[in-house]
Amino acid sequence: MSGAASILPFILMFAVFYFLLIRPQQRKSKTRNAMLSQLKKGDKIVTIGGMHGTIMEISDDVVVLRVNDATKITFDRSAINNVTTSAAVTSSTPSLEKKEEKAGDIKA
Repeated sequence: MSGAASILPFILMFAVFYFLLIRPQQRKSKTRNAMLSQLKKGDKIVTIGGMHGTIMEISDDVVVLRVNDATKITFDRSAINNVTTSAAVTSSTPSLEKKEEKAGDIKA
């Protein structure tokens, strides 16, 4: 009986570590891998180092970013931190200026 009682605190510590540290990290890793797998040409992204750019070319492990009109930089896919604007979102929604023009035409 005392052997089981001495193991119980270790089991409880492992359970606490699992639910507070391990499981959230696994969930975060899973969402990051999903984001990296859904990258496509035209997405606006931010790298881990803070570089903002638009994806011009993409392969399995390398991404070429356009940071201004003349500069292209090559990064590893794993260096991408997040997607600020997806290419599908920007191409399917009209710009704010066009919406304002339409609203102005209707009122006038």
